[in-house]
Amino acid sequence: MLITLCYLYLWARWARRPAALVRSTVRRLRASRCSFTFCGAAARPGGARVYLSLGGRVFCVGDSQCIDDLNKWALLLVSPFILEAEHIAFVTESIWVRGDSLRRPSSSETTVRWSDCCLPLACRPGDPHQVIARASMDDFSRLGVAFMEDRLHMDNGLVPQKIVSVHLQDSALKELQDPAVPRPAQLPQPGPESPLEMELEGDRGEGCPQRRRGSEPVGEREPEASSGEHLHLHLSSCHECLELETSTIESVRFASAENIPDLPYDPSGGVEGAAAELRPEEEGSRVPVVGKVPNILLYVGTDSQEALGRLQQVRAVLADCVDADRYLLYHLPPESARRDPWLDSCRLLVIATNKPIPEDLHRKFLAYLSQGGSVLGLTSSFTVGGFQVTSKSALQGTVQSLVFSKADRGEVKLSVLSSGHTYHEGPGERLSPGHLQGHLENEDKDRMIVQVPFGTSGGQAILCQVHLELPPSSSIVQSEEEFNLLKSSNVRRYEVLTEILTALGLCCDVRQAPALTPVYLLSATEEIQDPLMQWLERHVDPEGVIKSSKLSLKFVPSYTSEVEITPSLLPVVTDTEAFSSEHFSLDIYQENLQTTHLGKVILFAEVTTTTMNLLDGLMFEMPREMGLIAIAVRQTQGKGRGTNAWLSPVGCALSTLLVSIPLRSQLGQRIPFVQHLMSLAVVEAVRSIPGYQDINLRVKWPNDIYYSNLMKIGGVLVNSTLMGETFYILIGCGFNVTNSNPTICINDLIAEYNRQQGAALKPLRADQLVARAVTLLEKLIDTFQDQGPNGVLPLYYKYWIHSGQRVRLGSAEGPEVWIVGLDDSGYLQVHQEDSGVVTVHPDGNSFDMLRNLILPKPR
Repeated sequence: MLITLCYLYLWARWARRPAALVRSTVRRLRASRCSFTFCGAAARPGGARVYLSLGGRVFCVGDSQCIDDLNKWALLLVSPFILEAEHIAFVTESIWVRGDSLRRPSSSETTVRWSDCCLPLACRPGDPHQVIARASMDDFSRLGVAFMEDRLHMDNGLVPQKIVSVHLQDSALKELQDPAVPRPAQLPQPGPESPLEMELEGDRGEGCPQRRRGSEPVGEREPEASSGEHLHLHLSSCHECLELETSTIESVRFASAENIPDLPYDPSGGVEGAAAELRPEEEGSRVPVVGKVPNILLYVGTDSQEALGRLQQVRAVLADCVDADRYLLYHLPPESARRDPWLDSCRLLVIATNKPIPEDLHRKFLAYLSQGGSVLGLTSSFTVGGFQVTSKSALQGTVQSLVFSKADRGEVKLSVLSSGHTYHEGPGERLSPGHLQGHLENEDKDRMIVQVPFGTSGGQAILCQVHLELPPSSSIVQSEEEFNLLKSSNVRRYEVLTEILTALGLCCDVRQAPALTPVYLLSATEEIQDPLMQWLERHVDPEGVIKSSKLSLKFVPSYTSEVEITPSLLPVVTDTEAFSSEHFSLDIYQENLQTTHLGKVILFAEVTTTTMNLLDGLMFEMPREMGLIAIAVRQTQGKGRGTNAWLSPVGCALSTLLVSIPLRSQLGQRIPFVQHLMSLAVVEAVRSIPGYQDINLRVKWPNDIYYSNLMKIGGVLVNSTLMGETFYILIGCGFNVTNSNPTICINDLIAEYNRQQGAALKPLRADQLVARAVTLLEKLIDTFQDQGPNGVLPLYYKYWIHSGQRVRLGSAEGPEVWIVGLDDSGYLQVHQEDSGVVTVHPDGNSFDMLRNLILPKPR
């Protein structure tokens, strides 16, 4: 009994002491300029005194560890580099571990995320991966205890091996504040001009000014790479810099006195135009992207008129069959099929060409199948599983009777238009066909539809040699009798096609496209209502219309069913006393909007084409203090980057916000940062709510909102126009709040968090989060204008998913680089072993921006 009591006393006295011991030791010895080290027992520094030993790891105090030359580290913040008195600088050493080898904390353990407790300042990519960071004394202690207890989590498969506090010498800090100090470099040294002093005049053929910073890490280890170039790209008289970033700004129409030409819009923003692949390094610990991929890719061969006509036919019939809220249909041209990273972003590949498939593409299609992909062949020459295509000219263009066997062994008989080809089994090894089969009701029972499983990862192909994609009205149909036969079977044609698509894993719950609804003009404050109506009276034409290049808005006091609504003419209701919506509460929006200017005047629609178009005719006219925003419940023509579409189901927070930025300001000189600020505002809108700080929303460069590093949950699109000395910027934003499709939503994350942690967090609303995001965006813009990039980068790095990520640049065989941060203009910086830190640009690829990075063009 006495022994038991002793154990109970010792447990009560010491069980909760590790955290308190570490914290008190750090606070007590902080001023003595010693170094605190958390590491494995075998790696303890010589002469260090051990204060705590736990599970093979130790916390010890030893001689001061100093860094006197930060010039050779890859910097994550723009100078000056400031370390406050209450903060500790420290180095974390980590190694990469494969995902299946990572230890997962049990549900009872409280994981501490490294990025939530500190601000990364500089890094030294390599193995081990070293990061200099800054934290308060309490957060540093928290990190150390979590490391000791094996509860410390780092992103991208990095596993911490050592944490050691360091002292940054004054000489290193001074050197960072003096960009003119000579450095060895491999590229020509640019001028020292400040971006805010540059003029938009002069010869646009001149090279743009750049600043550079060496990137060779130093310390106790030998140097491993030569100094490289740290490039800062600024808006200047250089035409290449005036292009800014095509991934950020879809088009900028300069209308100022300087007559600067339009920024080019790159129509290759979709799958048609990406340059080269950048693949995450397989030997690292990349977490595979899992979830419901919404892209259906249509391959029709060359870009001939015949092929493009076929593309429209296939697109139309598939759009009639699949759920429009879940899937997007994209053209996949041959060049894009060769070079773009579409394999991981494709839910279904449709091959609809009877021309021979080039050998390299055939191999790529097989690779897609082998990793679990689904292929639908529509009268295509593509084959797999030992089947061969045989020509039977007597059948070509004729109407035949088809017997189709369904997955449940039921049969459907229908009239179909034959391609003139059939399938037969070739010599050699054969794969067992699936249950879906189709043969002609003739003497030879010609095989016209076959289902072929492929590989060990669940891949499958369904191949057809009947024209399921063509309507009875097709020009191939030769007679009225054939037309009548096909027309009578049209419902069954859709039944067969739906059965095939369902077998390939698609959802075919077709929903009718919603009808457009009137727009309501709402105000977030009573004070703005009268000035708003007075402004309208001065700007509408005699019929109450404001016209733009996209559409016309007709302002009316009330709406009746007789008022016409079309995509090009929308009624805007100004008397909103009787306004109500199931999905948008003006009261909740007003409660959560705490801005000076932004988001004060609201154009709200239950269903509209796109919120971007609603603001097109008002963006240059409405006073800044009225803060215009368009909000919709659904969009019928939602836009993504480049040529992409954006799915807009109910439950997605959809908005376009008007922001004006002076050209000669901190943010005006770094417009690419706008998309970063908006993405960050959305994440912070959720995670800044008390209790919701651990909901794992993240930012993905350049313009995505992610759940962890696994699944996209939203995105940002920025359109900007420079008029005189002001950028007028439309920020389109969509993120999933209550809709679990097409990927995952914020309330799914909250529900899972509640289940895992035994919490009772309430679900969030779209109107609430739109207002909070706008509020936080205004604060971030104000901070950026006052402090520049350093004012917002600490929060951005806290939430971004790329810390220490290893990728390959340009192609699967390209050089390996480490992502280290953003440069002064918002572009991505990577560390390349032979070149140091360089800036890379996105090339407009629509599937994964990080797989298509290109080095800046030589000046």
